[in-house]
Amino acid sequence: MRTLCLDIGGTKIAAGLADTAGVLLHTATRPTPARRDPEGVWAAVAAMIADALRVAGGTVGAVGIASAGPVDLRAGTVSPINIPGWRGFPLRDRVTDLVPGVPVRLGGDGVCMALGEHWRGAGRGARFLLGMVVSTGVGGGLVLDGAPYDGRTGNAGHVGHVVVDQDGEPCACGGRGCVETVAAGPAMVRWARANGWAAAPDAGARELADAAEAGDAVALAAFRRGARGVAAMIASVGAVCDLDLVVVGGGVAKSGRLLFDPLRAALSDYARLDFLAGLRVVGAQLGGEAGLVGAARLATMTFGRR
Repeated sequence: MRTLCLDIGGTKIAAGLADTAGVLLHTATRPTPARRDPEGVWAAVAAMIADALRVAGGTVGAVGIASAGPVDLRAGTVSPINIPGWRGFPLRDRVTDLVPGVPVRLGGDGVCMALGEHWRGAGRGARFLLGMVVSTGVGGGLVLDGAPYDGRTGNAGHVGHVVVDQDGEPCACGGRGCVETVAAGPAMVRWARANGWAAAPDAGARELADAAEAGDAVALAAFRRGARGVAAMIASVGAVCDLDLVVVGGGVAKSGRLLFDPLRAALSDYARLDFLAGLRVVGAQLGGEAGLVGAARLATMTFGRR
């Protein structure tokens, strides 16, 4: 029996059908509606579900949902920062209404990304894993002792808001000095511009990476600064959770050695405890499909209601 999986974020909505091994047999994506009222966004999600059900012949065995957060697993609601119209939106119940009699499980998009990479990607075989995305923001999720770890409310793994600079810039979360203010693509671009990077007004992280590849000193410094912030965060989370592997994906991570070389070098400075000596950092393998694969895995795992 196929599993219906959903991955809902502020930029795109994805739906898929997975077999029991986590292979995606069908996928579809559409932009998240610019019209951000609750029912407008829900209508887009419902249409994606209807299309997937038609492909599945009208029947699926389970549904897994990866949603941008914060989430409330107990209530089954979501309040994504990047979907302003959804505040306490009853996503699990709405999906359940469309697939009556089928188990529906909800998880944060970070934990589903981690779970997907743990099941079918770069995290296979790891017991204590942090999966994270470095893109327009920094997000993550934890798989501890082989199982997704949600924490008290379902929001464990929000590593983008680990503080790495006590006197740093204000963050969208309301805090200050979070790693997201240092390592997210837009943050690196802002720092580079403030420090003399001469680029077109619409240049972003991709152009910054191109400049760094070409040897631009400021662009290279921006990547080194971002990488050190990520490394400091990984060392902190690694010490708290006794990790053995970190899987990094996202648009900024696609810059490859520009991020990973200084990240690994800085991690060797920060992660000095003996039990962190074997902590590895690798690139993600599943790309944009990690959330769908993780949602499918979540839907078929055996544990309490989510």
